[in-house]
Amino acid sequence: MNKLTVVVIVLFAIAAAAYIIYRIVKAKLRELSRAAFGTDSFAEGWKRQTEELAATPKSVSGMTKIYAPKIQRDFPDFNIEEFKNMAENMLISALMAISAGQDTLLKDGAEEIRWQVDNRIADNKQSGIREVYERIKIHQTEITAYQKKQGTCMITFQSAVEYLFYKEKDGTLTEGDKNHLTQTKYNIELMYIQDVQMTGEQTATGTTCPNCGAPITNLGAMYCEYCGLAVTAVNVKVWKLHQFYEVKQQRI
Repeated sequence: MNKLTVVVIVLFAIAAAAYIIYRIVKAKLRELSRAAFGTDSFAEGWKRQTEELAATPKSVSGMTKIYAPKIQRDFPDFNIEEFKNMAENMLISALMAISAGQDTLLKDGAEEIRWQVDNRIADNKQSGIREVYERIKIHQTEITAYQKKQGTCMITFQSAVEYLFYKEKDGTLTEGDKNHLTQTKYNIELMYIQDVQMTGEQTATGTTCPNCGAPITNLGAMYCEYCGLAVTAVNVKVWKLHQFYEVKQQRI
C-alpha cells in the first residue's frame, strides 16, 4: 500500500468521522430544540419565544386586597380607583413626554415627577440620545405597598406596562427593539404628607385646619388637635404622585 493510498484512507476516515459527529450533534440539537421550543429549528424556536414574551404581560405584585382595608381605615374617603387611574395617566404621559422631549405632555404629577422627566430629557439631550416609547398600554395596576414613616404615608402602585421601546444615538440603535414590544413593570409612588415638619421637604404641603390653620397630623376621622374642628380632606389635593421607576428583573 503506497503513501497516497494511506493518505486517502485517513482523509476518508476523518471525513466519515466528522460526518457522523455532525449527524449526532444535529440530531441532539434537534432534540434539545424540540424539548425547549417544540420545534426542530433553534432559530424558529427562539423567534417564537421572543414573540411570545413580547405579547405576554408581566405579573404584578398585587397586594390590593391586603392593603386596601388598612388604607380605608386611615383614610375613609380615599378612592382607590380614582388614584389608580391618576397614576396610570401620569405614567403614560411621563413616558410620552420623555419620548417627545417635552415636559408639557406630563399630567397629574407633582414637582418631583416633573423633575424626573426634565432630568431624563436633559440627560438624553446632552448625550445625543433619542429615547422612544410608542404604543404604550397598561394591562394591570395594583397596590403593591403601603408604608407610614417620617411624617408621610406612601402608597405604591405597580403597573404591568407594554410598549415599543428603543434608544438611538446618531441613527444607531443602542438599546431596545424597534420590531418587538417590551413587557415590563413600573412602580408609582403616591404620597400623603402627614406631618410637614418630619418630612424635611421644603416643597411639602399637608392638610391644615380651615378654622385655625394648625396642621392635621392624625389619620382616620380627621379633626384639629388644637381647636377640635372636624376636617374633611380633599384627596386629590393632599395626595401627590411622588415618583415612578421601572422595576428591573433581578438576575441571579
